[in-house]
Amino acid sequence: MKLLSYNVNGLRAASAKDGFWTWFHSSRADVIAIQETKAREEQLAGELTTPGKYFSYFSSAAVKKGYSGVAVYTKSEPLRVTRELPDEELAQEGRLLHLEFNDFHFLNVYFPNGQSNSDRLDFKLRYFEAFRDYARMLRRDKPVVTCGDFNIAHREIDLAQPELYEDISGFLPEERRIVTNLVKEGFLDAFRTLNGDIAEQYTWWSYRGGDRRRNLGWRIDYFLTSSELQEKLIRAWIEPQIHFSDHCPIGLELDL
Repeated sequence: MKLLSYNVNGLRAASAKDGFWTWFHSSRADVIAIQETKAREEQLAGELTTPGKYFSYFSSAAVKKGYSGVAVYTKSEPLRVTRELPDEELAQEGRLLHLEFNDFHFLNVYFPNGQSNSDRLDFKLRYFEAFRDYARMLRRDKPVVTCGDFNIAHREIDLAQPELYEDISGFLPEERRIVTNLVKEGFLDAFRTLNGDIAEQYTWWSYRGGDRRRNLGWRIDYFLTSSELQEKLIRAWIEPQIHFSDHCPIGLELDL
């Protein structure tokens, strides 16, 4: 099974760029998870909702239009679909889609960015805590595969020039500890598990200062799988050559 995850920074804008649908269909992915759609389902039409043989599912922000949002395109119809965490306060921004398949639970998540102010950082930390509880609950039933934009670089190797960002949200100790604790609980960072500590592997670059051209980026997009699937992990990769967003796609292949 081949899975892709991609923060497109606006689904309508990204899909209008030359080559997007060629990339989408030529990937031959079984599941494609999209973050930051910036659209409600009723604003989408055509291939965005019916791309070939894929089923499509969306979770959109209730608080305002053109904000956040996630989508999943899947060749196999899931057993059930759940939108948002079971916490009303945290479930207003269209940040999660949960699809249950026969062999695993699949979570596509666009985690909050904490850079705006202290309130948003607090929201981000509370969101991660609620997400961890939700993933724990699901894992008691069957394995869990989580993907998405975590808005956190876990370790120094996961961003260029880490010494410049020690006091910046996205690399704060309390944020990094979130990912560390998930790993300690048995959620594997699939890319590091399969590829080790190879450097200069990033998934997001600022539009400013030619950062992408110079590869001054952050690895903030992940596939995390519960450890029961470790023997099923075949390949994990990053696609930095794909330029439809300030992020790039990441991929995971499982023997399922």
